[in-house]
Amino acid sequence: MSNDAKPLDADQAAALNRIRRLMMIASVTTFVAIAIVFGVIGFKVYKSADAAPPLAAAEASLPPGAKVLSTAIGDRRLVLTLDIAGAVELRSFDLETLRPIGRLRLESKP
Repeated sequence: MSNDAKPLDADQAAALNRIRRLMMIASVTTFVAIAIVFGVIGFKVYKSADAAPPLAAAEASLPPGAKVLSTAIGDRRLVLTLDIAGAVELRSFDLETLRPIGRLRLESKP
């Protein structure tokens, strides 16, 4: 192999410098874009670790002598199974606000 490297003329040197400049701009732009993405992800992770979910406070009064037999959570609802004077009653609450949303009384007929 022979080393036939010829010196570049002025037009070729200018084109090569223009290509180098464009590649530097593209590289810096890519680096800045990736840094911004990682910064936003880091900010979101940092802020989500600090934010505690708000606690819902609610009161539910039960009739005298009522006993809680079981509880269940599903489909954004809380369901209490109560024994009230021998009858079973189901009370449903919204899990986010703890507002009552339903009541079903099950009684056995003699």
